[in-house]
Amino acid sequence: MASMSRCFRSFVWTLVVVNLFAHQCRGDSEIAHEDVDTPSQPGCDNSFVLVKIRNWMDNMEATELVGVSARFGEKISDRNVETEAIPLALISLGTSCNSSSLPLTGQAAMVRRGECTFTSMARTAQAAGAKALVVINDKEDLCKMVCSDNDTFTDITIPSVLVPKSAGDTLEASLGRGETVKILMYSPKRPLVDISEVFLWLMAVGTVLGASFWSAWTAKEAAQEHYRTIKEGGDPYLSDAESDVNKDVVDINVMSAFLFLIMASIFLLVLYKFMSQWFLILLVILFCIGGFEGLQTCMVALLSRWFPRAAGSYYSVPLLGGVSALSLSVAPFALTFAILWGVYRNNSFAWIGQDVLGISLILSVLQVVRLPNIKVSTVLLSAAFIYDIFWVFVSPLIFSESVMIVVARGDKTNGEGIPMLLKVPRLFDPWGGYSIIGFGDILLPGLLVSFCLRYDWSAKKSLLNGYFLWTAVGYGLGLFWTYVALVLMNGNGQPALLYIVPCTLGTVLLLGWWRGELKTLWNKGEQVPQLENHMNSAQIHDYPDRSS
Repeated sequence: MASMSRCFRSFVWTLVVVNLFAHQCRGDSEIAHEDVDTPSQPGCDNSFVLVKIRNWMDNMEATELVGVSARFGEKISDRNVETEAIPLALISLGTSCNSSSLPLTGQAAMVRRGECTFTSMARTAQAAGAKALVVINDKEDLCKMVCSDNDTFTDITIPSVLVPKSAGDTLEASLGRGETVKILMYSPKRPLVDISEVFLWLMAVGTVLGASFWSAWTAKEAAQEHYRTIKEGGDPYLSDAESDVNKDVVDINVMSAFLFLIMASIFLLVLYKFMSQWFLILLVILFCIGGFEGLQTCMVALLSRWFPRAAGSYYSVPLLGGVSALSLSVAPFALTFAILWGVYRNNSFAWIGQDVLGISLILSVLQVVRLPNIKVSTVLLSAAFIYDIFWVFVSPLIFSESVMIVVARGDKTNGEGIPMLLKVPRLFDPWGGYSIIGFGDILLPGLLVSFCLRYDWSAKKSLLNGYFLWTAVGYGLGLFWTYVALVLMNGNGQPALLYIVPCTLGTVLLLGWWRGELKTLWNKGEQVPQLENHMNSAQIHDYPDRSS
């Protein structure tokens, strides 16, 4: 069992560093983009907007397509009325780009991207009587339809949309079969708040609270075990390192807190520069291993209350050492669960398995990794605070794009994002997608909230006079302000720690200063004499003084 614990602690550290780069982002939800780098000219100042294209082939509705609107022309409406659908016609433009091969009165023109500029295509289609323009890109990516000429474009009054090559091929193939194709272009607005954000908020806060009580209860049981050892004749001054009480606990120190910032930044840059499908598969494998360990740990901790005999019976396993019968019983289930998620991770229901594995991993990490005092917490969260802001807001000045958002969104892996996050599908959003939160936005504040509860219990503080309640409220409030910022910033990715750290760490520091306890929190933390919780001073003084 000791071998398993050491392996798990090493793996936990690896996963914690990996998790740091996955923060609160909603990059896949950006349906409108105001490009300040693209020159704005008269009649050419529209925002780039994602557009849904409903299409009917011989009156049978087909799969909806998605494109992006142009910088020029009429803005895309949000109306989705089937009766407003218009016929589609495929045309070719002359070498001069100013003549159409077909009259287009009352129709939408579809043309392949070529030598002609986007604006000349729109003007030619409009002159032929077209009511809209659909441009088929020469690749799957959606580029920006801009005005390349130094001119005014107020004369272009029809809406224009660019679609990927595969979408255009589908429409062209239907027209080639002689079918009648109709299209309806619209850009529905996202709701300000989706119920998924509420569920995600509850999941994050609930995970932090659950991990805090688990960590505090384990610390309390460890103190009681220490007391029982003393009653049986043990040494009350035995240090944690010399005893088995905290053998599975990893305390973060100031140096490791500083290393977080450096290692996480290096790893994020590696992902940004070298992210590929095989690298993503490697992360998926790591996540499955961590999820398996976390799920098994949580199940053993839960079931051991009902099956104490199985939890206390150990068997020798090659390479692993002593393993409890309960661990051996639940391991096949946890392993199968993790493997099934890895295989079916791209299915619509896979988010449930990802959240189960993710929450289990977070609970296990917060059970193993602990903050010893507020000094270490201040260094760790301040470093994460700077890290978050830099890689979301400052990195575009160096790399021309937000490094963290690009990695989290999966731009280099065909849209498949990293698995180290919790996500819930946006149920009432016409664009679909997921609301997400990175593990780092739960783990790092969770370390502080867990510390506060352990401190309150060891110092025998009441709920209102302690620090746990106010830090937990601060975490929920900080996460709430993150969602408010997402709405105000039109869904652009936000660093959650920008809002969470001041609401949690700031609360503890302010309360500690106000109560005159900041020095104790800063240096000693929860390292108060736990023996006094179980023994009176006379019992303690029965042992010789070994402090000198």
